[in-house]
Amino acid sequence: MSATPDSTRAIESLLAFWADGGVDAMLLDTPVDRIAAGRALPPRPVVATAVVSPNPVRRRPTAIDPDMTVAVAAARALAADAGTLEALAEAIAGFEGCPLRFEGAATQAVVYRGEPRAPVLVIGEGPGADEDRQGQPFVGRSGLLLDRMFAAAGLTDRVLITNTVFWRPPGNREPTPAEQAVCAPFLSRMIAIVRPRALLLIGGPSAKSMLKRDEGIMRMRGRWAEWRSEDGEQVVPALPTLHPAFLLRNPIAKRDAWADMLTLATALDSPSGRVGQ
Repeated sequence: MSATPDSTRAIESLLAFWADGGVDAMLLDTPVDRIAAGRALPPRPVVATAVVSPNPVRRRPTAIDPDMTVAVAAARALAADAGTLEALAEAIAGFEGCPLRFEGAATQAVVYRGEPRAPVLVIGEGPGADEDRQGQPFVGRSGLLLDRMFAAAGLTDRVLITNTVFWRPPGNREPTPAEQAVCAPFLSRMIAIVRPRALLLIGGPSAKSMLKRDEGIMRMRGRWAEWRSEDGEQVVPALPTLHPAFLLRNPIAKRDAWADMLTLATALDSPSGRVGQ
């Protein structure tokens, strides 16, 4: 039976869904007899005698205190001391207050790529498998689509790209508000250093975190809003749009995202020089 165009598109959409979820292998190298494995008795637990070390090793934190006061304060102090993007990236790489760093999916901090003095700071939700491997945000299939859209809109050399969190969440899940809050001081400092004319917020988790709103991305996309720093000293126009991973699964939505790109490009090139009006 030959595949129809509809079935081919359905298969491609399903494969894209699994790829976005972090699946990179469909089979094991050797077969596993699940029936035989189920018959085997589980090993008996080993009861060990506790031994107290005279010099206990300090373990890295795996979770943040519920109020996050200490972790957020540490992030603020490190961010405040960073005067350049390079110094900020070093501070983030050395920061141990975000639990994502120790949950097993992340191998390194993923901070930014693009033009350091770009008029647009693009903010996604968090790194995926490709981003963690290469150490740069939006470099997988979603990033390739995003780059093509930037090129078509004339924005290629006018963007700096980052995320609300700097370590890959397990299973490519969305970052939690607590994880985003711990990373927020670094992101605020990046905005202060770059001084962009506009923010492009990619996807619902990014838009909700940056704008402190609960609406879905479909209600927020294409509408200018304002991001404000915690101290109120920084105010930057922000435009939410759809995540390219969503566009790969729902190609019909590309026209909405393209309209958002044109809105951003038009605003940047406005004769008045004002963005977000």
